[in-house]
Amino acid sequence: MTFELRYLIPDWPVPAHVKACVTRREGGVSQGNFTSFNMGTRSGDAPEYVQANRQQMHNDFGWSCDPQWLKQVHGTQVVKASGKGQEKEGDAVWTDLPGQPCAILTADCLPVLFCNRSGTRVAAAHAGWKGLQAGVLENTLKALSCPASEVMAWLGPAISQKHFEVGPEVRTAFIDQNPAAEAAFIPGTGDRWHGDLYLLARQRLAAAGVNAVYGGGFCTFEEQKAFFSYRRDGKESGRLASVIWLDRAS
Repeated sequence: MTFELRYLIPDWPVPAHVKACVTRREGGVSQGNFTSFNMGTRSGDAPEYVQANRQQMHNDFGWSCDPQWLKQVHGTQVVKASGKGQEKEGDAVWTDLPGQPCAILTADCLPVLFCNRSGTRVAAAHAGWKGLQAGVLENTLKALSCPASEVMAWLGPAISQKHFEVGPEVRTAFIDQNPAAEAAFIPGTGDRWHGDLYLLARQRLAAAGVNAVYGGGFCTFEEQKAFFSYRRDGKESGRLASVIWLDRAS
């Protein structure tokens, strides 16, 4: 299995010592619906398979310590990576420590990676619609403690608008906060709407002062060979890992 089939490497103009990746679906040991590079310990997959997949990623990038993994709850809490290898509850994680990877898991929700222009601080956020609407991106920017104009963001693989159907309450929640969010929704069947997570994220980042936003344009639902999707695969969906770190060697 080649490195290129196992990972998606973000294309954005960060300093050379800032590294990041998103796992693809291929290249691991998981079986059945979790085939094969599943990173989620709460997905229902065999724990030994998930650990083997995580160890493969660790080996591929030569990390000196484990990523800071999170117990994600679709909230807005941002934690600092401890370097102790212990899972923390939250939906975003940041670090200024070289060699410490920050990781979040998704399977349709939007992963957002952050880096300041000088490359001294990085972060990863899990932005499902609940966290996005509640302010997880804004909280991540606050945790980075640097001017928003000095921050770059990259939007990773998420479900596309075509396949992201929500109830009217979701649309209303966003529009009540920002009338411009109406542009991110198109009518679905009956009272349902199709929401554009990428546009909603770009709107909120712009409102917070972040204008250097890259990535987007993926669809976890449609790109079945490359990505896991909870809406497509159901409860037995694997999870993708989006990881960012400051390289010690650079």
